[in-house]
Amino acid sequence: MRASRKVKSEKLKVKSHKNSSPLTPHSSLTNEHISGAEGIYEEPEISKILREYTERALNHPRGKPDEIIITVEKIKQEPEKIPSLPVTTLKCSSPFEAKKIIKNILGNISISEAAIETAFNVLYGKQTMRGAALVLAGSGKRAEPDKARGIRVSRLGITKNAQKSLSLKLSKYDINNSTVREAIILASKVASCSNVLAELCISDDPDYTTGYIAARQFGYVRIPNIKRKDSRQGGRIFFIKGRSSISAIVDYLEKKPVLINEVSEGRGILTTDEILNSNNR
Repeated sequence: MRASRKVKSEKLKVKSHKNSSPLTPHSSLTNEHISGAEGIYEEPEISKILREYTERALNHPRGKPDEIIITVEKIKQEPEKIPSLPVTTLKCSSPFEAKKIIKNILGNISISEAAIETAFNVLYGKQTMRGAALVLAGSGKRAEPDKARGIRVSRLGITKNAQKSLSLKLSKYDINNSTVREAIILASKVASCSNVLAELCISDDPDYTTGYIAARQFGYVRIPNIKRKDSRQGGRIFFIKGRSSISAIVDYLEKKPVLINEVSEGRGILTTDEILNSNNR
């Protein structure tokens, strides 16, 4: 029994990211962050995961990497166990409609117009952030310590049984792919942070046009056509409570190991009104 507890507590994290190549032989290295992924795994899985992450980095739609960095780190702290957020897909036909939906949903959980406008400036701006922005839900002011780096959610994963359950549930709605699964895992960890009211995310991948809102009240809400195809706009926003301890939020999101061990039921395709009037509040 002691040995099994020890193995269980010593999970491993694998993280991959890559940088773009110079545009010309004489240009400086841009250090543009192209992609990233990570998880918490048992030690025997590491070799397989390393191969998968390398292959994924080499075939990313944002371009070929000049450098791939993979880090394997032993996690000694026992991960906190949480359930995944329930998944819903909204009916949305355009970025214009997506903005109205976002304002409607976020406004219903006390996130101000100023905060939403700050989020739009980040997400639809010309430059994309490497990490997430922290936005105060009332004033709309940004609060992350380093505005270039942002907040990088780390040390998160899902148990094997929960992974199988999540895949089965997502397959019912034909959305069982690594992009959706990984986003749900990340969003579930963020939502488990008591001082985060909601997350708003738009992928900066040019061929992926479905974003999401995630919150404890509504779960993980997918928004199709949140941006136009081939757009590299995107980013991630965490709306936080006023008078929150920024250092405590950053510490939880970046350093606290969290593992999903239970999967919530999905709710299919709904309208905004059905989301707002749902029992998951």
